[in-house]
Amino acid sequence: MRIWAVANQKGGVGKTTTVVALGGLLAASGKRVLVVDLDPHGSLTSWFEYDPDTLDKTAFDLFQFQGKVPEGLPARLVRPTSCKGLSLLPASTALATLERKMVGVEGMGLIISRALTQLWDDFDYVLLDNTPSLGVLMVNSLAAARHLIVPVQTEFLAIKGLERMLHTLEMIMRSQKNRLTYTIVPTLFDRRTQASVKSLNALRKSYPDELWRFAVPVDTKFRDASQAGKVPSEFDSETHGVRAYRRLLGDLVEQTLERSPA
Repeated sequence: MRIWAVANQKGGVGKTTTVVALGGLLAASGKRVLVVDLDPHGSLTSWFEYDPDTLDKTAFDLFQFQGKVPEGLPARLVRPTSCKGLSLLPASTALATLERKMVGVEGMGLIISRALTQLWDDFDYVLLDNTPSLGVLMVNSLAAARHLIVPVQTEFLAIKGLERMLHTLEMIMRSQKNRLTYTIVPTLFDRRTQASVKSLNALRKSYPDELWRFAVPVDTKFRDASQAGKVPSEFDSETHGVRAYRRLLGDLVEQTLERSPA
């Protein structure tokens, strides 16, 4: 199982789209894929036409046993999606209450790791979608992941958010004594605007080693795919955005193949 977290402390940069696009492409290649929604807003859950406001049996259930994960519980929480080979562990809005409830609970940062250990033989890839804030959910995600994908919108304010995210990552890695590799992915790129081009150039200058060499363009078909409850590659396999994610997936697989456990 290879576990990738998709995170940024700024919202609206394409985290959920990245999870769904990469997950759909992996599933289309024959991989067994699980996408996990760790955001109380539940955008990933809603994409596949589940309601995070009313849904029971969600990721929230994993956090109800004082840091333990009962045997068999994670498998009972997994739901099918419209995409063959792609499963969902959904979110509920109740995840927003965890910060208050989990204070002082031992092992609270390892719950997702323990849950995925129980699913190790069931999936080839797991993609974790995160809330845009530092807390118990993001700590869990970064502790479980073997590689981090950081989508960053090609605009000035998003780049400032990237600095905060990388600072957070460094703090967590120091506390866990675990070096997590990461790839910065420019998103929502519009080559027609000077601001977008300047932002991409600034990213290339500041992060020459960690930045993906291409960018995911603005693509309205992503919104249409989410409204239809489909992964982008099933909705329209040849849009500019899907082509970009296909190229990104190839690079990520190549980069992480040797680092990730089989």
